[in-house]
Amino acid sequence: MHVTEKIVKPLTEAKYLNADNVDRYRSIMRIFYENYEKLKYWMYQEEVYAEMIQDPYFKEYRMEQCQQDLNALTEWKNLNTIQDTRKVSSIEEFKNKKFRYQMSEYSVEIERLVLRLENLFIEGASLEPTLLERIRQEIECFPDMAGKDVSDVYSWWNDLNNNFIRLNQNYQDYIRDLNSVKAEEMMRTKEFLVFKDKLVEYLRNFIKGLQRNVGVIEEHLRLLDAEVLEQVLGKVVSYELSIPRMDVEISEEMIAAKTKGRYESIRNWFVSENGQENEAGKLFDATNEIIRRITRYATQLSEKNALGANRREEYRKVAEIFLKCENLTEAGKMSAMVFGLESPCHLKGEIVRETDSMNQGVYEEAALEYILKPRIRNYREKSRRSSISDSSREKEEARKQMMEQLKEDRRKIEMLEQGGVIDFARLPVIEPRVREILLKWLSDALEDPDFSARTDDGRQYHLDMEHAKETCVIRCEDGNFTMPALRIVFMEDS
Repeated sequence: MHVTEKIVKPLTEAKYLNADNVDRYRSIMRIFYENYEKLKYWMYQEEVYAEMIQDPYFKEYRMEQCQQDLNALTEWKNLNTIQDTRKVSSIEEFKNKKFRYQMSEYSVEIERLVLRLENLFIEGASLEPTLLERIRQEIECFPDMAGKDVSDVYSWWNDLNNNFIRLNQNYQDYIRDLNSVKAEEMMRTKEFLVFKDKLVEYLRNFIKGLQRNVGVIEEHLRLLDAEVLEQVLGKVVSYELSIPRMDVEISEEMIAAKTKGRYESIRNWFVSENGQENEAGKLFDATNEIIRRITRYATQLSEKNALGANRREEYRKVAEIFLKCENLTEAGKMSAMVFGLESPCHLKGEIVRETDSMNQGVYEEAALEYILKPRIRNYREKSRRSSISDSSREKEEARKQMMEQLKEDRRKIEMLEQGGVIDFARLPVIEPRVREILLKWLSDALEDPDFSARTDDGRQYHLDMEHAKETCVIRCEDGNFTMPALRIVFMEDS
């Protein structure tokens, strides 16, 4: 896309469609458009006001309001004005500025668009094979146009483009309608079965027309001589340049680019190049897919109806069987068989059978209890209330065991001391429990800036870092490890 000034500037001409007092603005513009179609291009304020008050909706409409509305539409460039000086007989009348109003070109196209939107669901779209026939005939005339007069070429060119635009818009709108949510819902109803055959036949006729004409058109476009193409397009450009236009600046480059672009659109629609599928092929696939979907929905509806009919026969048969039951017990058995659980639940658990006998029935064995829990996040099992038990005896027992363990650890540590010093370089083989205690003491002292700490029983010590750069090997019952040659020195006499 090439961004130009026309794209980025606001379109003030469309403001009247959604402004305050939109009912008055749109009514005035519709009056101007209806008169425009009758070749009455200029209107006075009094004429507009007279037509407005004819409708009961505007019975309280005033001339001052009409003047304000016309001024607003003029400001938004929906109306062009010119002062009428033909009947002026004095300077005072000239100062009053009696204006005539005319629709602008933008407003004419906007009103045409609005009318199409209002009749969108009435007109509808269609797939017309005759359009393809006319396009094929016009494409076949392409080589002959090089020797025709420019007016004949321009008329032929307009017919070709109009037919192509109509074909392109119609098929897009029709396929869009068939792919809409409303169409999908309709295809699932029983009423669609009546309409299905007619729709499928209509789509297949269009596909036949597509197959019959697209190949011929593609061949003609591929064989078209470049010189002939240039001559024909040149005549179209020259004719458009010869048309007098008011207040419109055009150039030969603009007309040539527009004409060549339209030809390229037609060619790309019918001709496949560079491995790319043409638009006709896409339309062919989309139409076939719609036919397949229609057939699938129709098949599902037919099967559903047939299933309902079979069910009725089954219910009738079951009713006859019930009538043949001799007593209530026999009818109860029949009811259990017909109206029992359609989908029984199978519970699986760790079943411990009392016997492996295959002759023992299910009801002769003990039942298995299976507790079902809700599948919700905030489910919690109910806690059972219980009295506070006296655990003082267990606590006393645990305290005694802990004190005995501490005494045993202290005894083993004292055996490693020599004059209130534990030298890691001279330790014998130690137990893992003793190693953990010594390493904890090292860790506590290393975290202190003075390398001092206290043991669990309150003894203060510090680390001797004099030989910290040397290493020693500590031998343990579960392995050996190397560490700096540190010493733990207790500060009180041992």
